Amino acid sequence: MVNIFNNIYQNKKVLITGHTGFKGSWLSFWLKMLGAEVAGYSLYLPSQPNNFEVLNLQKNLNHNIADTRNLESMKQVFQSFQPEIVFHLASQPIVKKSFKEPRLTFESNIMGAINVMECAKSFDCVKAVVVITSDKAYRNVEWKWGYRENDELGGHDPYSASKGCVEIACRSYHQSFFADKDYPRIATTRAGNVIGGGDWAENRIVPDCIRALNTGQGIEIRNPHATRPWQHVLEPLSGYLLLGAKLMTDKSEAGEAYNFGPSADVTESVGVLANELTKHWGTGNWNHIPDQDNQKESTLLKLCCDKALHNLNWKPILTFGETIKFTADWYKKYYQHPDNIHETTKLQIEEYIDKAKEKKLTWAK
Repeated sequence: MVNIFNNIYQNKKVLITGHTGFKGSWLSFWLKMLGAEVAGYSLYLPSQPNNFEVLNLQKNLNHNIADTRNLESMKQVFQSFQPEIVFHLASQPIVKKSFKEPRLTFESNIMGAINVMECAKSFDCVKAVVVITSDKAYRNVEWKWGYRENDELGGHDPYSASKGCVEIACRSYHQSFFADKDYPRIATTRAGNVIGGGDWAENRIVPDCIRALNTGQGIEIRNPHATRPWQHVLEPLSGYLLLGAKLMTDKSEAGEAYNFGPSADVTESVGVLANELTKHWGTGNWNHIPDQDNQKESTLLKLCCDKALHNLNWKPILTFGETIKFTADWYKKYYQHPDNIHETTKLQIEEYIDKAKEKKLTWAK
């Protein structure tokens, strides 16, 4: 395990903001498997239950509860932990919540990223920073081909707009403060709709489906025709880890942005997703319940990942069926045997790596 990603992460000090979140907890777990010393920085646990506590991560890493908007608190963690690599995931991640709390969304997402940049500028220990934004950072004009990294930024809703602002801010910091230095090296990433076991957030389709299936209720779907680039959480995480490792050894990646999205055949409608989940669950049904808020979400958004393939030799691994099976299996095993979910998570990561080796991806060697 420690040999993948060119053994970059073994014994490295890695700080993850948003480590208690869905993606952050999976990333923390994987980094521990890679032999890294991990610290986390988050304000709260995102749900109850939550993957961070389910995996008992609080006992296995340097756990810090603080607000990314608080620069002094963040500086204290950087000072005490001395991270070499930083993954910035902390944000207000829910589109629907961004309509209700736009100021919180903009403050959390933009100032959180800027404070990470300020710390990277202030502490010589930092060598690489990977900032995770979103595919929704692009100005979505509903075209049928994938967005490339040099396409126009600027989402319509507060969440999407805030992520576009983060991309611009990080680019500014790179050009203004880091471009002429060896370190730190900053890069940003944009991923599609990420699913997988351990997500219990509100107003997200898979957690909503799982809650309904587990309680025997019908699934309520507000927009069954909306098409999303579904990908299992391990897909973008492999991209983040690969990019972080690359930044440690290759200055040419500094200041770059990367899409990490699924293959075209993994782009399916919300209705198809619900059908597949109920099939793997073995029971359940869904109903169309139109949204009464009249808050428009994009109906089509997908990414072109040619740059990641060409520069990093990264590409997605799982088919749509495998993505749904990984997801449904994790939840079923959690509800059947919660004490064994640590092993289930480990086995899914190992199976994913085996699939990457079968496809001869260099990061998995």
